[in-house]
Amino acid sequence: MSDILIIGSGAIGLLTAHELARSGAKITLVEQGATGREASWAGGGILSPLYPWRYADAVTALALWSQGQYPQLCTELREATGIDSEYVRGGLLILDSQEQDQALAWGQRHQARIESVPRDALHEIAPHLGPRPPTALWMPEIAQVRNPRFVKALRRSLAGRVTIREQEEVVKLRIDAGRIIGVRTCRGTLAADRVLVCAGAWTGRLFAGLGKWPDLEIEPVHGQMLLFRAEPGRLSPVVLFCDRYLIPRRDGRILIGSTLERTGFVKATTPTAREDLHRAAVELLPPLASAPVEHHWAGLRPGAPQGIPYIGAYPGIRGLYCNAGHYRNGLVTGPASARLAADLLLGRDPIIDPAPYALDADR
Repeated sequence: MSDILIIGSGAIGLLTAHELARSGAKITLVEQGATGREASWAGGGILSPLYPWRYADAVTALALWSQGQYPQLCTELREATGIDSEYVRGGLLILDSQEQDQALAWGQRHQARIESVPRDALHEIAPHLGPRPPTALWMPEIAQVRNPRFVKALRRSLAGRVTIREQEEVVKLRIDAGRIIGVRTCRGTLAADRVLVCAGAWTGRLFAGLGKWPDLEIEPVHGQMLLFRAEPGRLSPVVLFCDRYLIPRRDGRILIGSTLERTGFVKATTPTAREDLHRAAVELLPPLASAPVEHHWAGLRPGAPQGIPYIGAYPGIRGLYCNAGHYRNGLVTGPASARLAADLLLGRDPIIDPAPYALDADR
């Protein structure tokens, strides 16, 4: 029997297992598919919310704490596993200019470096850009990771410390006398003293019908992206404009994302989205017109009200916890979310006030 059973092995589940394993607890991870191959794999790896001033302070608190942890975390993972997560602090350039006052005020309030730059400075930051607005916003300290490599490194780092069961869907939470006692999977039953649900977009299905509290408001939000094989050096910062963003990788590849579609659990690519993303990419960076598209894929984000994740105990059922609903910011807020969830499960003083993330909090 496990001390703690974690359902879901995306970045949130893996990071939480990483935190909990340090306590010496016996951890089991159960994953319905392959480790880290859903939203954590499909995203872009930008370590900042897009337009961060638009988010609630609860999201900002998780993001800022996590940003401070990533350099050391990626170094530790590389030393332990040999996998380089490609942590790069290339900055975030935001070409939208309508909310500059709001953005600058947000930066001052949270002591986050963000500044207004004039058109003539854009050439130095990103010389091949298409759009040249009169002013832009520049966040030079924003970093990215190559998310598939990051989750691979997390997975490998847990070898020998955590039991990982893949291709095993959890179909029911097992509850007895107001307490969680384990789960039933497609292969049988697993016992555990505590169960933490980190199932991303699928989380709401597991909590549905428990009868102890209204169902969690987590819905799948479909997103599509393209990957270009471009020449190295075409772009250094992440660029954001009109809800589309370019992410440059070290090897020259550039991602364009992402659509926002509410189509339930359908995870498919469409010709319309491909055309829209390709057009936006070329408008942002004209040299991409001659770069081949290497890949087109889709993923399902776990959308929660205001993008605030649910982190904490399930009311009325002892031993049942949740860490899910991070929407577009699973990697951005992952280290802080994992640490907070571990603090609550282990009865430690939490790193930040857990109240805004409680399952029964007003959102």
